[in-house]
Amino acid sequence: MSIGVIAKLTIKEGSNQAFEEKFSELAATVRANEPGNNFYSLHKSRTDNLSYVVLEEYVDEAALAAHGKSDYFRAIGAELGPHMAGAPQVEYFDGV
Repeated sequence: MSIGVIAKLTIKEGSNQAFEEKFSELAATVRANEPGNNFYSLHKSRTDNLSYVVLEEYVDEAALAAHGKSDYFRAIGAELGPHMAGAPQVEYFDGV
């Protein structure tokens, strides 16, 4: 059963360009190294310039776990940290 993830992110004022560039690097790395990831995509709100969501889908729990444990996710995630206005709000969904 596939697993969907929606992560809501709020960034700091003035961080859009740096955040988007660093996230683009992360997304490319995920796509290149995680065969169990079906998609990993960043979207910016049309009404709030500081609000983003990440839409993700994994083939199973093992693929989701591998994503969170990867060295590059942890490293690039740490580089995204200074641009964040708070912790992400993450919700998990089961494919139907």
